Amino acid sequence: HAINAGLMPELDRPAGADSDFYFINRDDPEAARATIVELVAERIPAKFGHDPVTGVQVLTPMHRGELGTAALNIALQAKLNPAVEGSPELRRGERSYRLGDKVMQLRNDYDRGVYNGDIGVVVAIDPGAAQLAVMFPGERRVDVEQAELDQLTHAYAVSVHKSQGSEYPAVVLPLATQHFMMLQRALLYTAVTRGKQLVVVVGSRRAVAMAVRNQAAQQRCTWLAERVRQLVA
Repeated sequence: HAINAGLMPELDRPAGADSDFYFINRDDPEAARATIVELVAERIPAKFGHDPVTGVQVLTPMHRGELGTAALNIALQAKLNPAVEGSPELRRGERSYRLGDKVMQLRNDYDRGVYNGDIGVVVAIDPGAAQLAVMFPGERRVDVEQAELDQLTHAYAVSVHKSQGSEYPAVVLPLATQHFMMLQRALLYTAVTRGKQLVVVVGSRRAVAMAVRNQAAQQRCTWLAERVRQLVA
């Protein structure tokens, strides 16, 4: 409610106080990333009992940078599901998919019943057949050929935009001033309200303040109206 009203949320808690909302100050992006990995892999499971893969979701404003989805997914996969000699993997570009990986569907596939934003876990890999299987919620098992792996991405960390409409037991949210292009009140509100039981914000106070203050909606110039007029003229 404070964020929605344009007020700073209460970031400081008494030492040892239990809460469902925490702020950890990390001004350096690399230090923030290291703290996020520790939170997901160790601290949140130990204190709150959430599974680090299925119970904790990292949401980030951007795809690039030290705190973007790409860098965070690399760091989180290395910690939560590292490569094991002899274990099967499938590669697509710079991504390596392993048993137990948390992945997201990027395209609607009506034939298979999976849709953009669905999150599942890799449950089988067949290097000989060059395919893997993903188990999505509702016991939906989907086989994916290696050539189709561009419809998947790792989902240890996903964008706040992709999270809209979803909820997770625990959410970890990096907020840094390097995200200044995306720091808006609606984005912060969306991210915080995705967490059902716990939200941890890792970053700088200045970034939180920038997001709370910025209510401006970004105007998108698409020429849609002009194109419609041309079509019906």
